[in-house]
Amino acid sequence: QVQLVESGGGLVQPGGSLRLSCAASGSIFSIWSMGWYRQAPGKQRELVAIVISGGSPDYADSVKGRFTISRDNAKNTVYLQMNSLKSEDTAVYYCYADLTTSARSTGPIDYWGRGTQVTVSS
Repeated sequence: QVQLVESGGGLVQPGGSLRLSCAASGSIFSIWSMGWYRQAPGKQRELVAIVISGGSPDYADSVKGRFTISRDNAKNTVYLQMNSLKSEDTAVYYCYADLTTSARSTGPIDYWGRGTQVTVSS
């Protein structure tokens, strides 16, 4: 079994910062990518940021220059540093990982965390 556990959400004023963390644990052989999605009320889930192993991070246009994604491969953990937060960043943020669980896996499988609420409000 694989689990993704997020932490770091909360309430912050516009212009403030938050740092989200997501730790993957369990039967992990290789992580192909890790990232963050978000879903605001009444909207579809959207990609926020993702980092593919050996590649450069990719960001949604709406967060470029404000959010930074990073990975600690030794800890199977991904972080999202969010600065200059705006009210439109309010959403549930979900951690995502694309990984294999053994050397004999035929391909990666997607896993999701349960989500953490980020609310930007004065």
